[in-house]
Amino acid sequence: MGAKTALLAFVDGDLRPALRGARPSGPAEAEAMVRQFLPGYVVTLTGDSTLEATYPPDDITCATVLPGAVLLCDRRLVLDRPSELPAHLLRAGAGRRIIMHGMHSVVDWLCFAVWDDEQMVRSLSLSPDGGIIENIGEPFDFERPYWDGEHPVEPVPGWSDQDSYPLPFHPLELGEQALRALFGFVIEGCPERDDIDVDTVHMHEFLVADPSGEEQAAREAAYERATRDMGPPRMFRPGPDGAMQEISWDEFLAGSAPDDSNSPR
Repeated sequence: MGAKTALLAFVDGDLRPALRGARPSGPAEAEAMVRQFLPGYVVTLTGDSTLEATYPPDDITCATVLPGAVLLCDRRLVLDRPSELPAHLLRAGAGRRIIMHGMHSVVDWLCFAVWDDEQMVRSLSLSPDGGIIENIGEPFDFERPYWDGEHPVEPVPGWSDQDSYPLPFHPLELGEQALRALFGFVIEGCPERDDIDVDTVHMHEFLVADPSGEEQAAREAAYERATRDMGPPRMFRPGPDGAMQEISWDEFLAGSAPDDSNSPR
């Protein structure tokens, strides 16, 4: 699955103490909150989950209401441009801190953002293909070594004619640091002693669907376009000199066939 997140939190202060002492919230309370944040959708409780499900499937929202914090996992709530967070969500953060974190390992995309009492403090969204989509506010301390060039992306061994990486660091590496700093845990890498154990944070799982079907239809059309634009798959394997060489489907099949030269006749 890789490193993927779609997290939005509304917090009184620091989120980590709320998660560390988390107790299961009532399903009715969580459902009311989902209906408030995703108005107009049909909401159905489908079961239980944990914070390990940081990137639920389409039409699924995981949510919990804790003392001093509200936390949701839903792809629709995390934006390429966090500054475009809908007004009703900003109003829900009045007097509180809003924290967003989105990450997708397939395209190496990262976003995170923080608002205090409806005012944006920091927003960053970037990927190697899209470049810096949004960069608002002063970088947090955990970001500075990345912007200062201390974590460059090294060339991948075996691949010739590689262009230099278009960003001064890998978004997913910074994404893990942002996740730990803002939410208190990481997905990949070595956990630290003070990290949150995501399996202990209970979440309620809801099916949250657009009753008109328009959202689902638009999503399916986007998937179709993306599949068409990707073109046929390309395959590579190391050559005699260690460099990666493109191979055909027949060459791939020939290379993956079992060696029966020593099998009994």
